[in-house]
Amino acid sequence: MILRDMTEADLGGVLAIERTVHEHPWTLGNFSDALRSKYQCKVYESAAQELIGYAVMMLAVDEAELLDIAIASSQQRKGLGRKLLNEMLALARHHEMRRLVLEVRASNISAIALYRSAGFGDIGLRRDYYPAHGGREDAILMGRGL
Repeated sequence: MILRDMTEADLGGVLAIERTVHEHPWTLGNFSDALRSKYQCKVYESAAQELIGYAVMMLAVDEAELLDIAIASSQQRKGLGRKLLNEMLALARHHEMRRLVLEVRASNISAIALYRSAGFGDIGLRRDYYPAHGGREDAILMGRGL
């Protein structure tokens, strides 16, 4: 697997994955803004240059926030999400961040399990943070030291 910088040319493939794996996906504008803002926007691809996943991370002083991370549905349950998360942790360390934080839907049990197994702990709860079918859903704020 190869981790590289995301470009505008990747956005079609990124959006295709985003719309498949997230109930309320980011828009083209969200990804374009992240690229323009110089966030750490990465794509994960196979040796055959097949887009497998991506991640977007914002760096601020000494703390990084993982804003979005996804693996294509067809590639899930192969350990690739863990590998991509580890790559982002290493990138945050490289930029001398002291902590990585993220938020996750309270209903996303598999993501919560992945984050906890990677050393993340709960640090807060944002009530009614995410849009959801029939209302709103809480976000669990998680973090870990680097």
